[in-house]
Amino acid sequence: MDAKAFLKALDHIIEEKNISRDVVIEAMELALATAYKKNFDSKTNVRVDINSDTGEIKVISYLVVVDDYDDGTEEVDEEGNITRIPPAINEDAQILLEDAREIVPGIKVGETIEKEVTPKDFGRVATSTAKQVINQKIREAERNSIIEEFSDKEGEMMVGMLAMEDSKNYYVDLGRTRGILPKGEMIPDEIVTMGSSIKVYISKVEATTKGPLILLSRKHYGFVRRLFETEIPELVDGSIMLYQVVREAGIRSKVAVYSTNEKIDPIGACIGERGSRIGSILKELNGERVDLVLYSEDAAEFIKNALSPAKDVIVNIIDPMKKEALAIVNDENLSLAIGKKGSNVKLASRLTKYKIEVKTLSQINAEGNKVE
Repeated sequence: MDAKAFLKALDHIIEEKNISRDVVIEAMELALATAYKKNFDSKTNVRVDINSDTGEIKVISYLVVVDDYDDGTEEVDEEGNITRIPPAINEDAQILLEDAREIVPGIKVGETIEKEVTPKDFGRVATSTAKQVINQKIREAERNSIIEEFSDKEGEMMVGMLAMEDSKNYYVDLGRTRGILPKGEMIPDEIVTMGSSIKVYISKVEATTKGPLILLSRKHYGFVRRLFETEIPELVDGSIMLYQVVREAGIRSKVAVYSTNEKIDPIGACIGERGSRIGSILKELNGERVDLVLYSEDAAEFIKNALSPAKDVIVNIIDPMKKEALAIVNDENLSLAIGKKGSNVKLASRLTKYKIEVKTLSQINAEGNKVE
């Protein structure tokens, strides 16, 4: 095997696959040792040493020094059946201590006697035989490299390209690998085009026997959170804090924010000049409504804000331990407070972690309740 050609091929693999040089060298040494044993019917212990600087390959045969040959053992099960367990090292790979000391005086049990046995045509024979094993090791190393690269990206947002689709999923090109975007994790009714770029939330990264599994979503509430962090610089520098995001994808999201700087209006900062910031977010969400909610440590105030767009809401905390509250609205704001199919009050409950009952003053009076 030409050493320069070998090193050139080695460097190409390392650069193309973006994996460790040591991993590639180890895979090739293992593959060449396997090839030698197969092609030259070797029963002895064999290892292959590759000089990563010069490309020189050596096949080393070695014998393990023993004080007596291991004949193996026998095991007897409960029914009296005998199972023969072969020796851990075959006799052809061992040498008795007394014979070994004739070759190397002073050698001890457990040490080895080595001899280079590199065949002249080994490069030609071994290359074709080792290719499959090398490729397998490289694929394993590449999968591990991808998992390592993406493991800290779980819960983050990335931009990829829609590469292909089947009946259930879209496949998004993320650079070194593809992520799976189930169609059920798309924003309802949105239309996408193959080959176009798409923002996705990485919901899960897992190593499987078939390779890295990277699950994506545009439906996850975390997708809205990351959109806000991308568009609102104050969320990054900490002058505005994002308390909580709840979402019913395609219908409505509620985003609770507050300011750590009394000079900064958190709602205004999220909206941006002439609605530029929130406009970019709404465009990405395919028309989904977003309610910006001012967080308050006062539960009644927070619930009142969370029921936006309803106005003139009066909130009574019924049971702070059980987290139960009553929201009183006028007739004009009842439908806004409840929302389509109850979506607004459900999201407000999730946002505040309170069970919220919405009633009008006339409903309460009709039930015989008195509100001060």
